[in-house]
Amino acid sequence: MSLRVRRAGQADAAAITAIYNHYVTSSIATFEEEPVGAHEIARRMGATRTAWWVAERDGEVLGYAYGDEFKSRSAYRFSLEVSVYLHHERQGAGIGTALYERLFEEMRAGGYHLAIAGISLPNSASIALHEKFGMEKVAHFHEVGYKLGGWVDVGYWQCRL
Repeated sequence: MSLRVRRAGQADAAAITAIYNHYVTSSIATFEEEPVGAHEIARRMGATRTAWWVAERDGEVLGYAYGDEFKSRSAYRFSLEVSVYLHHERQGAGIGTALYERLFEEMRAGGYHLAIAGISLPNSASIALHEKFGMEKVAHFHEVGYKLGGWVDVGYWQCRL
């Protein structure tokens, strides 16, 4: 069956949680350090600026993406920070591209001006995905986080929508 991208619903919270918690516990992709529950993911889903999008094949959720406020001050209201997470065994199959196509389409239709992505470094796959969507590196914070026994840099990419 082909890949299907659709709006996520509350019923997807458990699958999204499983994908996300893999990165929480075993990678620097997120600076969250304690696993979260499905109830917390469901709360986050209801609190973001855009829809959460999931990619699925044969009923299995393979990844998700969303956009949320970059900062809370009102002048930032036309800028969104984007996030995408893929099942760790399903990377490199075009899933991230399919999710971002749908998310970026929604952001443009919603009148947003700028997409921003923070990427923990190194992460060549994430950089390639974001640059595929016209994002350019605009900042680099050295040793801004400490996770899994080491200091982690974060770069920021952005593009006009």
